Amino acid sequence: MQEFTIMESSFPRLDAALLTRFPRLSAGCLHKYLRENKIKVDGKKQPLSARLAPGSTVRVYLPDSLLDPPDGPAFLAARPELRVIYEDDAVLAVDKPAGLPVNDANEETADTLIHRAMLYLHHKGEFSFGHDWAPRLCHRLDTGTSGLVLIAKKPRAEQRLLELIRLRLIEKRYLCVTYGQPVPDAAALHGWLLKDARKSRVRVLNSPLSGAKEIVTKYKTLAVSGRLALLEVTLVTGRTHQIRAHLASIGCPVLGDSKYGCNAVNRELRLKYQALCAHSLRFPALPPDDVCAQLSGKTLYAGEPWYAAQVREGALR
Repeated sequence: MQEFTIMESSFPRLDAALLTRFPRLSAGCLHKYLRENKIKVDGKKQPLSARLAPGSTVRVYLPDSLLDPPDGPAFLAARPELRVIYEDDAVLAVDKPAGLPVNDANEETADTLIHRAMLYLHHKGEFSFGHDWAPRLCHRLDTGTSGLVLIAKKPRAEQRLLELIRLRLIEKRYLCVTYGQPVPDAAALHGWLLKDARKSRVRVLNSPLSGAKEIVTKYKTLAVSGRLALLEVTLVTGRTHQIRAHLASIGCPVLGDSKYGCNAVNRELRLKYQALCAHSLRFPALPPDDVCAQLSGKTLYAGEPWYAAQVREGALR
């Protein structure tokens, strides 16, 4: 068992304080340990979203080997590679490569996007082990998807970015290559997405069903090369595997997608990851006193993926 006391006056969330104090833990594990009554605040069970007042004592009933590993914070073992697209005093926007997980719920690797961001800010002197608050992911990408990810450097920025995303005020556009050309060339797809957490898969339905969530996916064909098409996709809703599953449901799966796509073609063209990139984020107009005011009206772009140029040129078909 270990305990610590909240000393700062910023009223950090319980989960943020725990992840900062014990970086080898993960957000997924915190939920499990809380259910098992292994996390207490002043002797009582509290939700992970609880704000902690100065003087609060947090006790964690786990082995010291997990809470205080001898090799130090996990982020120090991450690779020092991070492509920063935008940064101010509150927000960091980075271009994630395909194959890199944004975080690791199973704690099997230290090399994740969030740990690379922590290491980057640690080297800049903006973050160190023991702070009551650590940089936080504001949204996620699948491991095999590349592109833009927003990371909050301050609690207020996290709250604001999450709000803008929840209200669908940040426009997210993707580039992808599909096996098959969609008809028509541009459309807005409507459906309902049913998630099977046990199988880590989703299913797209044409009509409502209990537990299914409505999805809207817009696409526009940018180029065609043989049996492949390069699409620009705009997410109106943002659900698990939405683009991959929605395009597969109309017979145009994302190239390289081993879960919803055509594995024979993926092997033939030697695609290791899905040809899907979170290419741009467009921010709304924000008031001057907004914590994210420096992003007002801006559009951020990731680097264009290699497969986009190859489809345009006809080299990938």
